[in-house]
Amino acid sequence: MTATAFDSFETYKARKRFLNLDGIRFLCISAVIWHHAGIELPFLTQLFSRGFLGVDFFFVLSGFLITTLLLRERERKGRVSFRGFYWRRFLRIIPVYFFVVTAVTAYYGIVQGQAEALERAPYYYLFLSNFMQGDTPLLAPTWSLSVEEQYYVLWPLLLVLIPARWIVPFLLAMIAVNVLIIMGAFDFIAEEPYQRGLFILTLPNATYAPILMGSLAAILLNRKGAYEVLGRFLGQRWMALALGLALLVMFQVTPADLRGLPNLAIHLTMTAMLISLLVREENLLKPFLNFAPVVRVGEISYGMYLYHLIGLHIATVGMKLAGFESKWLGLIGMFAITWVISEVSYRTLEAAFRSLRAKPPFFIAPSTKVQPSS
Repeated sequence: MTATAFDSFETYKARKRFLNLDGIRFLCISAVIWHHAGIELPFLTQLFSRGFLGVDFFFVLSGFLITTLLLRERERKGRVSFRGFYWRRFLRIIPVYFFVVTAVTAYYGIVQGQAEALERAPYYYLFLSNFMQGDTPLLAPTWSLSVEEQYYVLWPLLLVLIPARWIVPFLLAMIAVNVLIIMGAFDFIAEEPYQRGLFILTLPNATYAPILMGSLAAILLNRKGAYEVLGRFLGQRWMALALGLALLVMFQVTPADLRGLPNLAIHLTMTAMLISLLVREENLLKPFLNFAPVVRVGEISYGMYLYHLIGLHIATVGMKLAGFESKWLGLIGMFAITWVISEVSYRTLEAAFRSLRAKPPFFIAPSTKVQPSS
């Protein structure tokens, strides 16, 4: 391969597993853990206060991977199996999520006697926590899982029903609408959110844009002409590193309020970085992104996302019992405890359900498929 060559379209299409993506998951979950550790630095303060943007990159990854799986299944079989798709999503997401929600709700609602934790439980179980006011302690990050699950319910249907020639314009329109909403273009529709009890309904926020961009990247990369154009622009060996550095600069120099165009610029750069890693796997970031411990954390990052506030709680209580307090030791303890809990979960609870992927129950008929629109 020459210094400027990117991987061929045929090579990309033949891949069953994408290198580098577990490394990106490592960076995302590390950013989120850093964010919740609450460490403040006297230099580059804005850069180091934006670990929450790791969630946005997770969204880009999710949109890309889910859409790619659906597109490739349609190409292999001529159709998309909705039931098979939702069964796989169920096994991947629901068991460990329900375990964490149940354990935390029982602790705060029953052991601690906080009745509101029990009132909030239905929102968590139904993946509606992004429409709920407040949170049960340790479950605050689940809003992002609600966004993803809502997307997973709707997107496969839209991908099948919308004609192929309209799917890219549709995604571009949805991204534009999302950004315009955040910029206040539709405030005349509803100046105040609708609230009833714990339920709150507002216009969609910026978190929908990155998952839409991930889906758009998947569709473009699945078309040979678009793939080769993107490869020529983003397939240089140094490009992923350059885009990663550009993201760090953007984290530091963009306004404190990221809503609107700043978020759009960041999400576009994240999407470009992802594409760069996909069209040329042999790049300058590969040694780090494929370093074994980095890959392992990426593999179990879903569990780490669910367990990391529990890890922080355990680390904080442990330091108090020991008679000292340190944000840095809390960060190290939080990461280590979260890793251990996630490893145990991945090898036991999650492994048990992963083994059922090829054994759907009688009411999930693998042969139930839907013909896509042309």
